[in-house]
Amino acid sequence: MSKRGRFSEEIQRFGRSLLLPIAVMAPVGMVLGLAGALVQGYMIERVPMLGNPTIQLILTSLRDISNVIFSNIPILFAMGVAYGMSKKEKGIAVFSSIVSYLILNATINIWLKATGNLAPADQMAQLGQGMVLGIQTLRLDVLGGIISGLVGSILADRFYDLELPVAFAFFSGKKSVPIISIGVTMVIGLIIPFFWQMLTNALISMSSVILSGPFGVFLNIVMVRLLIPFGLHHVWSALLRFTPAGGTYVIAGETFVGVLPALNKILFELGPTHEAWEMLPDLTRFMAQNQMLVTLFIIPAIGLAMYKSAYAKNRPFVKGIIITMVLTPFLGNVTEPMEFSFLFIAPLLYVLYVALAAGGAVVLYLLKTGVGYIRGTIFDFAIFGLMYENTKWYNLLIVGIPLFFITYFLFSWAIKKWNIPTPGREEDEVEYNSLLKEKRYDEVAAIVIQSIGGRANILNVENCVTRLRIDLKDMKTVDKEKLKTSGTSGIFFPTKNHIHIVFGPNVEFVKNAVDRELRGEVVK
Repeated sequence: MSKRGRFSEEIQRFGRSLLLPIAVMAPVGMVLGLAGALVQGYMIERVPMLGNPTIQLILTSLRDISNVIFSNIPILFAMGVAYGMSKKEKGIAVFSSIVSYLILNATINIWLKATGNLAPADQMAQLGQGMVLGIQTLRLDVLGGIISGLVGSILADRFYDLELPVAFAFFSGKKSVPIISIGVTMVIGLIIPFFWQMLTNALISMSSVILSGPFGVFLNIVMVRLLIPFGLHHVWSALLRFTPAGGTYVIAGETFVGVLPALNKILFELGPTHEAWEMLPDLTRFMAQNQMLVTLFIIPAIGLAMYKSAYAKNRPFVKGIIITMVLTPFLGNVTEPMEFSFLFIAPLLYVLYVALAAGGAVVLYLLKTGVGYIRGTIFDFAIFGLMYENTKWYNLLIVGIPLFFITYFLFSWAIKKWNIPTPGREEDEVEYNSLLKEKRYDEVAAIVIQSIGGRANILNVENCVTRLRIDLKDMKTVDKEKLKTSGTSGIFFPTKNHIHIVFGPNVEFVKNAVDRELRGEVVK
């Protein structure tokens, strides 16, 4: 396989590895969003039935259980990346990724202590630090999980069969992988803070520019969305919400530092009849109205573009995941599932997404819109937009509806123009023979293995949405005619010694059967 082909294959593998944590986040995010909204005091005031103790217990329990997932998103990505990227020993790769993640945070904690940079508890957010599994560390968030996942997968593939001298034989093979992961991650954990500290300081220095009218609004959205993959958007948001970087405001004779304390005073104490209400657009330009453009208009448009760009035969199979990726931010304010679905496979598309969101935010500011608090869900739009007076909530429709169509057409054009592999864009015509229709996957697996040269000729087996992807020692041994009797509707050789075999949406069951057959297990 050429270097270019190998790089392309690894990028595709990496993109697929992100789907597992995203698939977990999407439905859990919907539950978290609904439960979180329905336990709020302002919601109970409007729907008194929600104040029933039993209902509240159920809702708060669902919220707290769901929140465990979102409090540990980096761990999900560590495991997902390790599992998806490793080719030989997935189990030990996943185990090593968790070891790596723990060591990464512990090493950074030691660095912070040794260099005197460990932040006081009340300043952790402003300095980009937080508590992770009981460890005060830098908020690497998803990036930390991805780093640990890559460490686990790379080392598992490299050292799973490592032989050591007899005296250390117990630590040979798979046992060596997590041990080596500890050493490698310690080095990474000592290197990262040097760059992270400089980046955090640069964000603090830049934040003063944020108060400069429309340009500041545009810059704010660009920074927030571009920093999400690195987990540093928390730093930026905290600077604006709680420090002079977000402005100093005098309201009813009191001085408030940062956007959030001032907004709390106006929204929850003074109300729409107070003269300070006129300050609302200057505060909400940094807050939830911008998120509402993303969650209520832009992401649904992206989801529709993905669905319409999927091949017709695949739409029934991708509809579910796209709907959940759209409803998760719509109901729960969690945008990462949709963002991560195209961020890593099409970075320029993500840049377009950021530009659309930033441009819309500027227009909202120029129209003097005053909607929202912290979250950007449909519930928050109803409460802080429709239920409050003098918010000019209709500006969200004036800006959001055209933005929906602009986003839809631009994303549809870009996906098709550059053949971006968004969900459902597998160019496969699937026809089911009796083996697939009757779900006789063990027989399908046996035919596949025999047709491609037997176990000895197979190096690695993976699958995507519709295809088996198999690395071979010798592609000349493949018997295409026999392979067609397995029920496959397509056979491709994208690179030397690498074969794609199309089985449609049931491919994962075929792959599991192939794995069992390769292990010599008897399938009944």
